Amino acid sequence: MTKLILIAVAVFVLLWLLRRALAPRKGDAPPPGEAKGDLVSCAHCGVNLPKAEAYAVRGVPPSAGGRHYCSEEHWRAGPRDG
Repeated sequence: MTKLILIAVAVFVLLWLLRRALAPRKGDAPPPGEAKGDLVSCAHCGVNLPKAEAYAVRGVPPSAGGRHYCSEEHWRAGPRDG
């Protein structure tokens, strides 16, 4: 019976240590695939994307009257009506 309790405690401690080692720490970058920062919608197609990845023209912030675009093609096409 004592061996069973010791094995259970050892498994618990190992799982706790593993979970703690794999948990994200404060200040770490989010895992790949997660949005970074605020999300914006493309004014042409409506797809949501991180504001930092929205289309920018020559380093100018990616907005034209508060509009954001997902690509140069959609920026050139402009906002979709209705």
